[in-house]
Amino acid sequence: MILGVIVGVSSLMLSLLLDGVEWIFLGFQESAANPASLEILPLHRFSSVFIGGIIAALIWWVLRTRFKKTVSINKALSGDQMPPIQTAIHVMTQIFYVGTGGSIGRELAPREAGAMLAQRWNRLLKKFHWELSTADQKLLLAAAAGAGFAGIYIAPLTGMFFCVEVLLKKVNKRTVVVSLAMSTIATLIGMLAKGFEPYYLVGNQSFPLSFLIFAVMVSPLCGIIGSLFRITFKWAEKNQTKGKKILWQLPIMALITGVISISFPQIMGNGRALAQLSIDNLDPKFVWVLLLAALLKAVVTVFTIRAGAAGGTLTPSIAIGAAVGTILGLVFQLFMPSIIIWQCALLGACSLLAASQQAPLMALLMIVEISHLGYSSFLALALGVVLSVGASKAVLAKMMK
Repeated sequence: MILGVIVGVSSLMLSLLLDGVEWIFLGFQESAANPASLEILPLHRFSSVFIGGIIAALIWWVLRTRFKKTVSINKALSGDQMPPIQTAIHVMTQIFYVGTGGSIGRELAPREAGAMLAQRWNRLLKKFHWELSTADQKLLLAAAAGAGFAGIYIAPLTGMFFCVEVLLKKVNKRTVVVSLAMSTIATLIGMLAKGFEPYYLVGNQSFPLSFLIFAVMVSPLCGIIGSLFRITFKWAEKNQTKGKKILWQLPIMALITGVISISFPQIMGNGRALAQLSIDNLDPKFVWVLLLAALLKAVVTVFTIRAGAAGGTLTPSIAIGAAVGTILGLVFQLFMPSIIIWQCALLGACSLLAASQQAPLMALLMIVEISHLGYSSFLALALGVVLSVGASKAVLAKMMK
């Protein structure tokens, strides 16, 4: 519980850092109602992300060549120690680059911060002769990573499922209670900065049973797209730029992001703006714009990681999935006029997220939590997740041969 408070404060500070960077570089305050910097001059947007890319590249180059290498959460779970100062700078650089407009997810930073703080906490306990077992240390580390996530997105169940489903891959009473308690505490503290407002603004209509037809038809396709996105970002992580090359490759990707943002600002940041645009869209003529936006978001995010940036792929997956869901929803409206587009967007987001992260429960609960959906959404989204993950596993298995 004490560690949950510590991690919650960390997530709160990262939220405030993101707000501060957005205000300094873009002069606007991101919210669900205003997720994109539409009122900002195009040259201002371009300058923000380009300068942000140069600064981030310099920081990461210094960190990776002059100091101890940062350690991933998975390696930390295996026993490697995360250097506290380097990890803190690494985490803040991720938030900084997203705040300036870099096309990368912000969710990795609070997870890494939580894991690092858990390691320091375990070392403190050891000094006071209260050494935990290796299994309990691992549980606290994974739970802290999930709590960091929960404190940023105000989603305690999502944080818990990230811990037990993605990191530990062990669901029992002990793992659920510890991780859920920590995520809940971190969420309550994170709410001091963000309140308890939905991350995406959606309608209030119930999901009708007829929507299951759309889910059956569309979810496998989202699963295939999600598995392809997973393959590409895993490739980017494996072949990420090392050494001095980051000094020119990441600024080039920032330059490309800035050029695209001149006419399409929704490409910037972690994908929230693109997802909300997809949720709000009702114009069939906008299909080609969304298709291009989803493709650009995927390509720019993957090559930003390849160019040396650290960051998440979870919220970009939601953005791409929402765009795909809306596109297919607008097509289905020709045959099913009663279909509700925002529900199509969320089904696409949930299905593609589940496939790209290979985490069905986390994906389902995240979309429900951050969109404040009602009970009627569970059946359709759960069906979509099942079909999506099934299709993605078939694709991934074939690609592995």
